[in-house]
Amino acid sequence: MLEALRQAVWEANVRLPRERLVTMTSGNASGRDAETGLVVIKPSGVLYDELQPEDLVVVDLDGNVVEGRLRPSVDTSTHLYIYRERPDVGGVIHTHSPYATSFAALGEPIPVVLTAIADEYGGPIPCGPYAPVGGDAIGRAVVEHIGSSPAILLKSHGIFALGRDVHAALKAAVMVEDVAKTVHLAMLRGRPEPLPDEEVARAHRAYLEKYGQR
Repeated sequence: MLEALRQAVWEANVRLPRERLVTMTSGNASGRDAETGLVVIKPSGVLYDELQPEDLVVVDLDGNVVEGRLRPSVDTSTHLYIYRERPDVGGVIHTHSPYATSFAALGEPIPVVLTAIADEYGGPIPCGPYAPVGGDAIGRAVVEHIGSSPAILLKSHGIFALGRDVHAALKAAVMVEDVAKTVHLAMLRGRPEPLPDEEVARAHRAYLEKYGQR
């Protein structure tokens, strides 16, 4: 079931190691079907290079397995909490990409010192508090602290990126690591200055209104 969504979520999952956002079996991608509300998510502990579209698990918003022979990701409850609280979200990506996670390890947001950060995130990429895996704690931390950003760091954990679909979420996750690396390198050489608030707002508005095809 949900063949198109299953293919899209599989493609997003296998891109995670290719983009160097995860290692071994860590991280996951999911997508929600707008019509049924069902969610397709990576199975727990399966290597990405062995993952096939038919291995993905379909669950409802209460976490009941609707289709799939494997157990869903241990982060399923987090994804589902986000989907229940954010009806605008159709895709969720979770990674432990190293440069971004280094900021998370320190409990620090990524400052808006680059136009790329202003464009995509509209401000600093926030860092939420530590929350234990399992239950709704991580999902609650994401929803309560992400604001209008499409991505958030969680202290001592990693990154969650959200989007209107799984491809948009993947873009936000890839860009988090890219800008985190640049900011990290800049901080080794000096103290990069945040862009002025009014310039951040202007750049973000222009990006939303003018970037890409319409």
